[in-house]
Amino acid sequence: MPVRKAARVIGGLVAAIAALGMAASAQAQEKKIKIGVIYDLTGPLAGGGSELQYTGAKIMLDSYANKLVEGYKVEAVYADAQSKPDVAINEAIRLIEQEKVDMLLGFFSSAQCVPVAARVEQLKKFMWITTCISSAVLDGKNFKYIFRPQASGDQFGLIAMDFIANNAKAKFGKEPKDLRVAIIHEDGAYGVDVAKGNVAGAKKAGFDVVMKEGYAATAPDLSALVTKLKRARPDVIFHTGYNPDITLMLRQAREQGLKFGALIGHGAGYGVYEKLKEGLGGDVNHFFNVDPISIWLANQKTMDPKLPPVIKAVGEEFDKAKPGIAIRSAHVGMAASNTYVFLTEVLPRAIKKYGGVDPEALRKAALEVDLPEGGTMLGFGVKFHADGPMAGQNERSFPVVIQYIDDKSSVVWPKSQAQREAILPLPAGSTYSNK
Repeated sequence: MPVRKAARVIGGLVAAIAALGMAASAQAQEKKIKIGVIYDLTGPLAGGGSELQYTGAKIMLDSYANKLVEGYKVEAVYADAQSKPDVAINEAIRLIEQEKVDMLLGFFSSAQCVPVAARVEQLKKFMWITTCISSAVLDGKNFKYIFRPQASGDQFGLIAMDFIANNAKAKFGKEPKDLRVAIIHEDGAYGVDVAKGNVAGAKKAGFDVVMKEGYAATAPDLSALVTKLKRARPDVIFHTGYNPDITLMLRQAREQGLKFGALIGHGAGYGVYEKLKEGLGGDVNHFFNVDPISIWLANQKTMDPKLPPVIKAVGEEFDKAKPGIAIRSAHVGMAASNTYVFLTEVLPRAIKKYGGVDPEALRKAALEVDLPEGGTMLGFGVKFHADGPMAGQNERSFPVVIQYIDDKSSVVWPKSQAQREAILPLPAGSTYSNK
């Protein structure tokens, strides 16, 4: 072979090998996981807590924007569910089929979570639920690819009843059987599920349930509900709702002179103190809320030592995004913590042990997460049910009861997490006090 021809062949081979090398290098550099993130950024649910959940998740995802997780770049693609279940379903499908995301994360409303989870499972895609709590999302479904580190709705209802049962005699001067309680709730998947826990807890405690009623969260008038509450004369009202209906009900209760000894809310609208106060002013003083603990209230002494600096960083970023807020909402830390668990426990294990970010790898990695109490910023541990009626649910999660007092929130139940003693019943002079 002539020297020139040989040189050309060799040169071509070198170029081809170099090109292959560059292609391989580029391919290695382009390894990524695309995460579709869905919350309500508009509509009534946005101000009721969903936009704060989005903020918490985004803070955490942004902190990974310039990091590689086992060689993979994390890329988030955001979508607005607009406070509508049909939009949430359509956006989930769009993200999967058009944006080609590897998984979905987020979801505030249980009314959205239930149908979206079923559709995502049908498509055999991985879904990581940071927020919605209805047991109906998972109960009896035996899903393979849907995981929820969050506590479930029945736990919210049960712990609220347990809290009052343990304070009935000391605070109200009544045996539990003589305590009159009312259970009211929005009639979607979220409200129905929490109310189911309330009913079970009331039965266990032996309370006198003088009223149980659901209503549409979009109802323009709740005065008839308030009238029924006045007739029922409850010592304690257990309420599950979103921000607009909570504000409407309590404004009309004030107008109609409804009186009671205590009000226990269950997450969602009750978890956004700024909105409660905006709508009701000082009347929110001494109200209670059931939620996973705020990461800024959790006991850091019993926590994995790597977590307090992360909590501090999340708080600093939130203060930049939302300056001047009196109480950092538990919603922010909830989404940040649950997103962090995915990014630090599930994702690296899926890549390193199971070879990538396909749904099967993510599923296997999620099932191997085994964090003890104190292993998350929310104080609880993480271990998912692998099968059975609540497959995909974190069996180690739990909510707490907090009380709002003078623009501060404090954990009052369970005793293991309590920061102060609860003030019960409502002090004389409070707008709704029956003293």
